[in-house]
Amino acid sequence: MSKDRGRGATDEVDVVVVGFGAAGACAALEAAGHGASVLLLDRFHAGGTTAASGGVLYAGGGTRYQHAAGYEDSPEEMFRYLRLELNGAVSDATLRRFCEGSRADLEWLEAMGVPFDDTVCPFKTSYPTDRYYLYFSGNEQVSAYRAAARPAPRGHRARGRGISGLAFSGALGRAVHARGIEVRTQTEVQRLIVEQGRVTGVEGRCLSPGSAWASLHGALSWLNSKAPTYAPPLSRMLTSLLSCMTNRLSRPYRAVARKGVILAAGGFVFDRRMVANYAPLFLRCRPLGTVGDDGGGIRLGQSAGGSTSHMDRLSGWRFYVPPEVLTRGVLVNRQGARICNEELYGATVADQIVAHGGEAWLVFDRDTYREAIRTLPRQAAAWQMLAMVPMLLLGRCKATSPASLAAKIGIQPEGLLRTMDDYNSAASAGRPDRMGKAPEHCVPQVTAPFYAVDCSFSATHGVPCTAMTLGGLSVDEDTGEVLRRDGTAIAGLYAAGRNAAGLCAEAYVSGLSIADCVFSGRRAGRHAALRETR
Repeated sequence: MSKDRGRGATDEVDVVVVGFGAAGACAALEAAGHGASVLLLDRFHAGGTTAASGGVLYAGGGTRYQHAAGYEDSPEEMFRYLRLELNGAVSDATLRRFCEGSRADLEWLEAMGVPFDDTVCPFKTSYPTDRYYLYFSGNEQVSAYRAAARPAPRGHRARGRGISGLAFSGALGRAVHARGIEVRTQTEVQRLIVEQGRVTGVEGRCLSPGSAWASLHGALSWLNSKAPTYAPPLSRMLTSLLSCMTNRLSRPYRAVARKGVILAAGGFVFDRRMVANYAPLFLRCRPLGTVGDDGGGIRLGQSAGGSTSHMDRLSGWRFYVPPEVLTRGVLVNRQGARICNEELYGATVADQIVAHGGEAWLVFDRDTYREAIRTLPRQAAAWQMLAMVPMLLLGRCKATSPASLAAKIGIQPEGLLRTMDDYNSAASAGRPDRMGKAPEHCVPQVTAPFYAVDCSFSATHGVPCTAMTLGGLSVDEDTGEVLRRDGTAIAGLYAAGRNAAGLCAEAYVSGLSIADCVFSGRRAGRHAALRETR
């Protein structure tokens, strides 16, 4: 129950959750399901980055959607694949728990109202069109990975038109309200209350619930959820206005947590100073997320003595598919040398580009270009067309030979000629690609004119390279409690989602961040609800 304290207000519950994205919603629902009274706080309108995302859940181990689509999968195969991808971000025991519980997590989400579907995308893509809701969302089909684990589609896109994040977050939001969980939006948490080494609540400022100013703040923050990606200047203006409203119109607020506080307030990609400190190369990328991803939740945890890990790990998204045919191209660096297997997932490609100074170009010939133009309309969603069409029609560079193309884009002609000769010779002879690309995508690029698309982090034409942060507060992998540097847990403090260093702290494939939000959110909510109070 809220009580006035002077010009402010206070609440007292068992569990306070900071952040109403997927991680926060899952934490709140799980805590409430174990009998705790729960309060959800959000600085903006709720939904978080999940609402602005594609709404993809990485799930496997034999989900009913995999079975309906005719694919066999098991927790062991899922574990073998993810063990290669995650590169030790969590212990094998934790990864096994995630894989073994993946199907149950999906079923739990369905019980909360999140809709899924079993229609499989038949081509390689970064995100399926509205005709498809199950797809290979990572590197499962790439030779180096399929040699270790039987591939299966594990990208479960929430069913919804356009970009499915709203369908995903909307269902969780409705479940939160249906279960009577108290929610306060337009509430900024500024401090943790720490008593005798234990976190016992939060303090900050809030706009009066139900007021005209709170409604306006909510409407503007909803508008600002997509603006950072598609209209950065508008986003900066809206962010400044929202901050001004909070500073001038809000009142003091306090929430007491009898059992625990769960931090689930997103990453830090919108704090440019933090990015510059930990991974300055990624300043060239466009931030991926919402303006709430400014590191505020991480700083709250640090203020109570929490340690961090993997803060230098960001995931850059360098996608040039759809259309799938562009995987026939050759990705080269400034020296004209080939960088990697062009079939790799976009974040894996970006990791390789990082190793080459953030610069790369995809080179292909006339036949590949024409096929790309022909197949793009049926393989790309409308929002993907908005980026890919300008890239292929306006942003690409064109020349009559690889040497003249190299001169136009500013890379070494000798290196590019050598790379193209090696690639074309092997492809023409049917020899295995030295980087493991599938034979059906190893097509000689020999027909003039030749084209190049700038895939550098700082590319300005076509598809921008976006990035999200992966690191965060160190947590106990069994409980979700925030850890100090000495490895001891901070009593009463938890972190989940991108506030924590979790499953995808080292590497990312589509759907894994939301899956980690569900996994880590439920873990923190369950442990906090069952904690014995003094």
